[in-house]
Amino acid sequence: MKKIMSGNEAIARGAYEAGCTVAAAYPGTPSTEILENVVNYKEINSEWSPNEKVALEVGCGAAIGGARTLVAMKHVGLNVAADPFFTIAYEGVNGGLVVISADEPGMHSSQNEQDNRLYAPHAKVCMIEPSDSMECLDYIKESFKISEEFDVPVMFRVTTRICHSKGLVTLSEREEVGVKKYEKNVQKYAMMPAHARARHVVLEENLDRLRAYSNKCSLNRMEMNDTKIGIITSGISYQHAKEVFGDEVSYLKLGLTFPMPDKLIKEFADKVHKIYVIEENEPYIENFVKAMGIKCTGKEVLSPCGELNPHILRKAFKGEEEDTAYKVDVNLPKRPPMLCAGCPHRGIFYAMSKYKDLVVSGDIGCYTLGLIPPLNVTDTVICMGAGFSAAIGLKKAFQMGNVDKKVFGVVGDSTFFHSGITGLIDAVYNKTPITLVILDNSTTAMTGHQENPGTGKTLMGEITEVIDIEAVVKACGIKEENVVVVDPYDLEKTKEGVRKAYNATEPFVLITKRPCALIKEVRKERAHLNCEVVQEKCKKCRMCLKIGCPAITLKDGDILIDKAMCNGCELCKQVCKFDSIVKVGE
Repeated sequence: MKKIMSGNEAIARGAYEAGCTVAAAYPGTPSTEILENVVNYKEINSEWSPNEKVALEVGCGAAIGGARTLVAMKHVGLNVAADPFFTIAYEGVNGGLVVISADEPGMHSSQNEQDNRLYAPHAKVCMIEPSDSMECLDYIKESFKISEEFDVPVMFRVTTRICHSKGLVTLSEREEVGVKKYEKNVQKYAMMPAHARARHVVLEENLDRLRAYSNKCSLNRMEMNDTKIGIITSGISYQHAKEVFGDEVSYLKLGLTFPMPDKLIKEFADKVHKIYVIEENEPYIENFVKAMGIKCTGKEVLSPCGELNPHILRKAFKGEEEDTAYKVDVNLPKRPPMLCAGCPHRGIFYAMSKYKDLVVSGDIGCYTLGLIPPLNVTDTVICMGAGFSAAIGLKKAFQMGNVDKKVFGVVGDSTFFHSGITGLIDAVYNKTPITLVILDNSTTAMTGHQENPGTGKTLMGEITEVIDIEAVVKACGIKEENVVVVDPYDLEKTKEGVRKAYNATEPFVLITKRPCALIKEVRKERAHLNCEVVQEKCKKCRMCLKIGCPAITLKDGDILIDKAMCNGCELCKQVCKFDSIVKVGE
């Protein structure tokens, strides 16, 4: 059977066909849809984990226990999971372990575009890179076999264009491999120093065997055409190169990219006159080729920044300026990023914006948009959890410099469970007088509304315990009088909470509780609610524009509210001093 699938869908299908029985992940673009599709295969026990480190540790335990296991995350998530990632390479596996690293050249939804191919030689794990959806399926199946045969975890590195592009895929039946028998072996699976030193030797031996395999396996192949130019490439860069050069050059297409196939590269180099290395971001392949003493052209003409595309390659290697991409002759209005209409985060950011000397440490999520005008609240964004931790550092710097500034740290509910709790504990333990703001919108919103430990439901749809954020905060040592919970749609109560938080002299926690406006059930519940402007009363003061709601516009001097976008949150009504905004639909 043939089916059109995205790379993420094909990865999930490949895991199913390979007999995978356990899968864990933390959602993050561009990897999110992998687990969202894996969960459709009931033979696989799937979970959203609180963070990527936990997901990989679950995966390590499952693989040691004999289960073929898939763990998925975006590129920055592997930083969080790096600790177990390095150690499991020493320990090896029982059932196959495949770790998806979904990289994002171009940073469409990320804080950096790190090239995680560099993790493979650093951690000494096998690395495999597909270039289309069919290879995603086939290579995942091969990855599990390689993991078990060579006793190593496999890093399956994909990028945004692989994850989200669609292609024709041939489906097969599931291979039932079961769960391998577990046998206690502390020398292999318990990494105290004496055991680790011995396992390091075994790992190097396994990599030597794997290197020999990489030189002859079908994942690495030569496509010989004209030998004046030979291109060495991998992943989506192979597709771009094929589009630009067609059959006028020869290719060494790499699918297993660590250990690198040294003999195959030398053989290919001997067959062509000139070599181009085409790859996005870091010169990973290029450096290896040059280290072998082989001349090649790569980053001399290609930037390490951003994604590649056929136009960039034509200009770099052929000197052609023509951009053959399909163009639409439409002038679209610019749409800056902003919080959605009815977003519960808007109320708290608006209340915080009134304190001009406030320094706010932000985090990764929808609420990053608190830094966008007209709210202009957020000062810093580093990584998940740093909303709290960086706030502690900021306050310490101000204390040491005798600077009288109040510091707020902001995280969402999913981020709180991911890596915010430890920052909270640090603030309590070290008595840092900051305010920790937890924006609880009952979902993991920016990545597409996934469940988290505070939603009461698992990835597989099972009803479970709701982790009470307020209870966790108090259990971590925040005094009861220093915990305030508000509905951010109630602007006066929210302002009162912010005022109390601003004046606090001890670690203080402010929790906002209101479900995301885009949750299906919420949209259905509030579909008939909206606000409108009574033009006869409107003074054109434009105060309502200062909350930054995309449903409110200024047209021909009049303030208008788009009824299709508005969900009746009433923030605009609450900031209007002339009662010119009314709620309808009730």
